[in-house]
Amino acid sequence: MIKIEGLKVSYGDYVAVDNLNLNIQKGELFAFLGPNGAGKTTTIKALTGLLAPDSGIIEICGHDIDKDSQKAKSLMGYVPDVAIFYEKLTSIEFMKFIGDLYGVEKQRLFNNTSELFQTMDLEPFSNTQIEELSHGTKQRLAIAAALCHDPEVFVIDEPMVGLDPLHARVVKQELKKRCQDGLTVLMSTHLLNVAEELADRIGIIDEGKLISLGTLEDLRKGENSEALEEIFLKLFDKGNSDHEGHSQQA
Repeated sequence: MIKIEGLKVSYGDYVAVDNLNLNIQKGELFAFLGPNGAGKTTTIKALTGLLAPDSGIIEICGHDIDKDSQKAKSLMGYVPDVAIFYEKLTSIEFMKFIGDLYGVEKQRLFNNTSELFQTMDLEPFSNTQIEELSHGTKQRLAIAAALCHDPEVFVIDEPMVGLDPLHARVVKQELKKRCQDGLTVLMSTHLLNVAEELADRIGIIDEGKLISLGTLEDLRKGENSEALEEIFLKLFDKGNSDHEGHSQQA
C-alpha cells in the first residue's frame, strides 16, 4: 500500500534521505524510528506530497505521488507533528470543512463524524471553537479529521503528542482496530514503548539511511536484546563507535 524506492531528498549539499526503500503492506502498522534529524519527517513530507524528492518513486495504493498526486492523496490521511487548524471554526465545522475537501457525501460524513467523535471523546467539544481546545483535544480532532474520509493509508507523525494516558489508549485502540480492518499505518514516533506495543514492523533510520528493519522479534534477535530501547541505543552506540573509529583512522 506504501511503496518507496530509491528515495533521495537533499537540502543543498545536505542529504536528508539517502536511497530509502520501503514496502508497507495493507493492514500493517509500521513504526518509523530514529533520532532528531535522522530523516523521518523529511521522508513523511515526500510521502505525502509536501516535498519534491531529488529522485525515487513513491506509490500510495499503486498510485504514483508525483504522476497521479490527486488520486494518491485522496486515499491518504495525514496528521503532522504540529497539526494546523482554522482556529475560529468549531470542531464540527472543521470536520465538515475537511470532509468537503475530500468530497465525502454528507450522510457518510455525518455518520463518520458521529462515530469518530464518540470514539475520540470529542462529543463535548463539537460546538467549541478550536482555539479554546487543549493541545490534547486538538490532537484527537486532527486524527478524527484525517480519518473522516475512510483513507486506505494513514500517516501520522508523533501520534501521542499532548495526549494523557487515557486518550493515548483510545488512539492506540483505534489504530489497532482500523489496521485489523485493513488500514495501512505509517507512524513516526520518539516513544519507543508505543512502537513496541503497536507496531507489526519497525524501521530505524539514521542520517537518511535505513539501518534496521523488521518485526520486534527480528530486531531482538539481531541485537540480542529484549527491550526496543536497548536495541535502539545499541544501534546508535555502535554507529557512534564506527564514526569515532573512522575519525581516528583519518
